[in-house]
Amino acid sequence: MAVISKVLISARTAADAQTTQYTASNVTAIIDKFTATNYSVSAATISVNLITVGSSSSNSNLIVKSKTLLPSETYTFPELVGHTIDSGGSISTIASAASAINIRCSGREIS
Repeated sequence: MAVISKVLISARTAADAQTTQYTASNVTAIIDKFTATNYSVSAATISVNLITVGSSSSNSNLIVKSKTLLPSETYTFPELVGHTIDSGGSISTIASAASAINIRCSGREIS
């Protein structure tokens, strides 16, 4: 069994439509850190789903719902740390504005 520490989601702006940000491919992933920063001048929200293989984003896999970030605020999502994503599962996000919140996620992949 190999364990590799890696960036699961490279730094990027979260879209204002439900978007798959990471999919575990032939590995099990563990989230170690998930960070979001609101770089806009207005408050914005972000929601995060952890989706199992064969499912789509819904309230049943919603882990963080509409977390409000004030302008210039950074949040590290302790709610996500330690969660595992089985092969075929994914991390999906939706932000309230298309140009407001940057995200990044790091963790481990086990193969």
